[in-house]
Amino acid sequence: MDPSLSHLNPRGEVHMVDVGGKATTAREAVAEGYLRLDPAALALVREGRAGKGDVLAVARVAAIQAAKRTAELIPLCHPLPISGLEVEIGEAPLPAAGVMGLRIEATVRTTAPTGVEMEALTAVQVGLLTLYDMLKSADRAMTIGPVQLLHKRGGHSGDWQRTQEVHDG
Repeated sequence: MDPSLSHLNPRGEVHMVDVGGKATTAREAVAEGYLRLDPAALALVREGRAGKGDVLAVARVAAIQAAKRTAELIPLCHPLPISGLEVEIGEAPLPAAGVMGLRIEATVRTTAPTGVEMEALTAVQVGLLTLYDMLKSADRAMTIGPVQLLHKRGGHSGDWQRTQEVHDG
């Protein structure tokens, strides 16, 4: 059995890793994701004219709620006490696309025996899905992605920083 597959027991069965013996330390993770949408749909967001209301505010709240519920959504994630959570949403150039779209960045912090990477990634994904849901009447051809972890801090494995961009397409 590959020891790096920590969610498998010696018999190859899936199990939740016991983090009870790990040190409780400060941890942080930052993730980002993009929504490619038609320029006319982006203008609706920019001008506050989307038919379903303030799509950015709703997506921000959805992202926050998703981070808090990650352990309920991802089967082997531990419930964590989130001590801080910021979600930024705004217009940004899409990686490798040469067009503008929407970008979500989630920063999640905790003091716990395991990290918050999944909480940051879940916040971004659900925020993007919420934007899609609220804007689909204006543009059904929207594309979500890329979504990626930018960096994480703390824990046994230490700090990690993305050194290259992930591109869609």
